Amino acid sequence: MAKEGKLVIISAPSGAGKTTIVRSLLGSGLNLEFSISATTRKKREGEKNGREYYFLTPEDFREKISRDEFVEWEEVYADHMYGTLKCELERIWGKGSNVLFDVDAKGGINLKRIFGEMALSIFIMPPSVEELKTRLEKRGTDTHEKIAMRVEKAKSEMAFSDQFDRIIINDNLHQAISEVQKQIETFLS
Repeated sequence: MAKEGKLVIISAPSGAGKTTIVRSLLGSGLNLEFSISATTRKKREGEKNGREYYFLTPEDFREKISRDEFVEWEEVYADHMYGTLKCELERIWGKGSNVLFDVDAKGGINLKRIFGEMALSIFIMPPSVEELKTRLEKRGTDTHEKIAMRVEKAKSEMAFSDQFDRIIINDNLHQAISEVQKQIETFLS
């Protein structure tokens, strides 16, 4: 796979504001295009294959692993996998754009390790674990058990934040978006 452009990696625990920040970046006029990850998780209401994710069965995902079609991948829980397809980077670079990733902490660290100076890795930190839990509850999309699981995963992900190029605390969404955008503008110029 030819390495032809730059990469911006945004990682954060679930509920830290990562998706909102990524959406803002895509509309900011920066030459970024979203890298669509592959996953084995079930589609949520309103999601579309090839837009939010490439939804694969665990068998299809493992087949792509065996054919070396992923840049990186991770099994988060049993049969619950996420990964970055090589063809997705080639698609974006082929358009002359830079790649924007929205990935979990381990995926972000793996991508930074693979692409080195070609990549800027940013970790979005919630103001506190308590605020993160409140945000997840307000979403209304998960059971109490699932929220508890996400909070525990968030704590472990936050422990990896020092392996990112930049850490930005999202206690004010507008300020966090502005700071992330400044970091990316500097990196891309």
